[in-house]
Amino acid sequence: MPGIVFDAELPAALVERTLSQSVFRPYWLDDAAGSAPAFGPGLTAPARYDLVVVGGGYTGLWSALLAKQRDPGLKVALLEAQTVGWAASGRNGGFVEASLTHGEENGRARWPDEYDELERLGLANLDEIESAILDLGIDCDFERTGALGVATEPYQAEQLLADQAERSDDQTVFFDQSEIRAEINSPTYLAGRWDKRGNALVHPAKLAFGLARAAAEAGVDVFEHTQARGLSGGRGIDRTVRLATDRAAVLADRVILATNVFPSLLARYRWHTVPVYDYALMTEPLSAAQRDQLGWRRRQGVSDASSQFHYYRLSRDGRILWGGYDAVYHPGRKVLPRQEVRPASWAKLARHFLISFPYLEDVKFSHRWSGAIDTCTRFCAFFGSAYSGRVAYAAGFTGLGVGASRFAAKVMLDRVGGIDSEATRPRMVRETPLPFPPEPFATIGIEATRWAIDRADHNQGRRGLWLRSLDAVGLGFDS
Repeated sequence: MPGIVFDAELPAALVERTLSQSVFRPYWLDDAAGSAPAFGPGLTAPARYDLVVVGGGYTGLWSALLAKQRDPGLKVALLEAQTVGWAASGRNGGFVEASLTHGEENGRARWPDEYDELERLGLANLDEIESAILDLGIDCDFERTGALGVATEPYQAEQLLADQAERSDDQTVFFDQSEIRAEINSPTYLAGRWDKRGNALVHPAKLAFGLARAAAEAGVDVFEHTQARGLSGGRGIDRTVRLATDRAAVLADRVILATNVFPSLLARYRWHTVPVYDYALMTEPLSAAQRDQLGWRRRQGVSDASSQFHYYRLSRDGRILWGGYDAVYHPGRKVLPRQEVRPASWAKLARHFLISFPYLEDVKFSHRWSGAIDTCTRFCAFFGSAYSGRVAYAAGFTGLGVGASRFAAKVMLDRVGGIDSEATRPRMVRETPLPFPPEPFATIGIEATRWAIDRADHNQGRRGLWLRSLDAVGLGFDS
């Protein structure tokens, strides 16, 4: 099998030097620490609410905020086991993708008859996020820059060109080798395609903190350091749902579960997701001379076209975030702090960064971190209900939850409200993906898939028997 560009070797000392001054903290949470909201000591006594939202990430925050915007008289509480935005919502790359289906290829393969409608809903959702950030005055470095896909292998360049030929709108731009290297200066680039409207960039922690403040100002009772531990009730004449927490019980007419990568309070959905760890680096701010050499004046979010892909973007203060490629599953499905530490993944990322931008070898990384992503067998969010429709659930965002989380909030609010809407009608929303098998079969299957994806990247993108078999039964992992 031919090698790929990122197989090139570099001196270990050079790679180590770029990481030598980095701190093990998520850059976004570190940068925004001084503006983090504080919500008091947490829940201290039993209470009753019209709606209780469990989870203080984007999905939960949008759910609570939209509920109050729809009905200001509704009594709403949000329960968060740690602090708002501390998990994936404060650690991601800040790409606000319009796609609800983890990309067009995945969406068209699974829901060909309704993909155009799903694309319309996704773009409308991104427009609504932009409007909400403006209307609420959330300072989160929002930039509607679009997304740039880059080819680093000849077969990828051919595929980008073929995909562009099928487009009839003026919202995508194809770059040949000279044009893409003029756009962003990397010797690894062979071609590129810019989707102007399908992506925005944000400062992830600032967005989470801004949504939390907006929810609180709208009247949501936000309880941090309050872990929900179980559900019961929901039957009889009253049909109230009881939430047990580590402090006090909460009664609710309706409940939205937005715990994502963490084990669901609904046992029926615990097999439907697995946590996969993603690793990221952030450089120190680039100098003016380095920025001139780099180009990248239109500040698009970037990802390469491999199945094992890198994602990267510029921060407001001129740093480069560089993440992805490694996606690591730890047997047992647990989300544990010790699993965030993986020096081999950070070293690999640093090496790939230097291969991509060799003239930036003097740049050092200031931060290194990781976080767990909830993935499912269809590669995009799915939705569930329980307790005769009084409890709604969403999970499985697979790394594209920054934008899709708001759509998920609308789906869940409509479901617990008994509302038939354009958000609840698509088959994509009504279907539940296949669960993952128990251990050790989950580990065996996931590791076999990672090996097969790597092999495909080294073989002109050709999917072998294992990946084709997964495609045939609807599992279809593509990155």
